[in-house]
Amino acid sequence: MLEAARKAAGLWGLGEAPIALAARRENVVFRVSAPGGDLALRFHRPGYRTEPQLISELQWMAALAQGGLRVPTPVLARTGALIQRQGDTLIDMLEWMPGRPLGKAGDLSGITDRVGFCRTLGGVMATRHDISDAWPRPAGFSRPSWDRAGLLGASPLWGRFWEHPRLATDQRDLLLQVRARADTALARMEASADIGLIHADLLSENMLFDDAQPDTGVALIDFDDGGVGFRDFELATFLLRFTEAADYPALRAALCEGYAIRRQVEPAHLDLFLLLRALTYPGWIMERLGEPGSEERSERAIATALAQARHWLKHQGD
Repeated sequence: MLEAARKAAGLWGLGEAPIALAARRENVVFRVSAPGGDLALRFHRPGYRTEPQLISELQWMAALAQGGLRVPTPVLARTGALIQRQGDTLIDMLEWMPGRPLGKAGDLSGITDRVGFCRTLGGVMATRHDISDAWPRPAGFSRPSWDRAGLLGASPLWGRFWEHPRLATDQRDLLLQVRARADTALARMEASADIGLIHADLLSENMLFDDAQPDTGVALIDFDDGGVGFRDFELATFLLRFTEAADYPALRAALCEGYAIRRQVEPAHLDLFLLLRALTYPGWIMERLGEPGSEERSERAIATALAQARHWLKHQGD
């Protein structure tokens, strides 16, 4: 794989630069030590995104960076293109963002003031949504739709969660029941909902904190799943990992307070989107059940979805 990375780096005129594997997740990422600063060379998972979708992602990231947010800036290949191809694999290059991930599974590693961080993050989310709304999307712009069909339709973006093979019959029945009722609830509110471009995977592992520059805020990475969707889904994506934390009520309130520079968040709507976010994960893990660690992640995804389903159903009509 390193030889393939070296060949790909040559498309950016960096075939002789030192290269090291940095991450192997959905994408395979290499760190390229270029003369002007480190860069991230990304090999995209074949078949996950089309070339127009990836070009759109990079154009959007460039607009966010130009608007002052800390996101990776795309680097053009020698041909002037944003995307290059090796066989079936699409490749791009980004500026390397300094910092360390804030953690996994709801961690906020190194953050002593968790409430203050969430308040700041809410403001960053609001600013990102404002910049995205003000940006005129270029012709041919194409990203996934986290709309009602993409969340609850016959073919959701992350899979038919109610068909997860590890679900017991009563669990599948519960998810089908909550899917139908959530669809009705979402249909009632979608016409007036705040909809636009969202990151859609804003987890702590997709945020980098630079200890050398603590006042510059977090950098946001991994826009792979970004698309058009409900803005409350964005807030719910971050909050879902913290619902069992002792300080969850304070974190939730602070995130919404920070986001209030854009608009107030309706608590009932946020509860619905916490459910919808939880429902996506059993579908996501279904296609990855053969990968290392997938059984544990699958068990956690199912447990979270069932807990959110029971909680939401219990509080309907409150």
